Amino acid sequence: MRIVALGDSTTAGTPNFLSPLEHPPDGQGDPTSQYAYWLMQSHPEWEVLNRGINGQRSDQIRARFECDVTDNNPRAVVILAGVNDVYQRYPLSHIQENLSAMYARAQELGIAVVAGTVIPYNVARAAENQEIHELNDWIRQLPIPVCDFHKAVQDVHDQDHLRQSPDGLHPTPQGYHRMAVALRPVLAEALHWR
Repeated sequence: MRIVALGDSTTAGTPNFLSPLEHPPDGQGDPTSQYAYWLMQSHPEWEVLNRGINGQRSDQIRARFECDVTDNNPRAVVILAGVNDVYQRYPLSHIQENLSAMYARAQELGIAVVAGTVIPYNVARAAENQEIHELNDWIRQLPIPVCDFHKAVQDVHDQDHLRQSPDGLHPTPQGYHRMAVALRPVLAEALHWR
């Protein structure tokens, strides 16, 4: 069962892992620093293709959809994008347009789709945190399966910070494991929907 994990750094596995797109052909670094690794540990019958690239915005990820998703003919795609748009001060409408187009394209192709909420980062300003909350509220209202990655990795005492982070921007391997744990039942639901 092939699944594509499509996104930016928190799909790639930054900072401890370079995805296969960043370091062909198999990636490089600590494999436990990617949620795709943890999904395959719990479901050996799943082939999860890590198609994350550090620093990319939603429009850049959307531009890769055909080669990274369509051409791999997966049963499902997990889409996690938007935090770099917020960081670079793109409007929410820009992110929503790109995410909506990717969700629609997956459905058009008969690929089960999971939408992921954007995770927090510790150096975000108040305005950026507000945008992340607004984006995530919009994602949570979508009529498709949604995985709340933000909730999975947020600090229990401060939802605008990561519970643990090696760089203030990305999860630890334990955080990536929590992302996979949160994703597993949602992905199973999405595959059932197909």
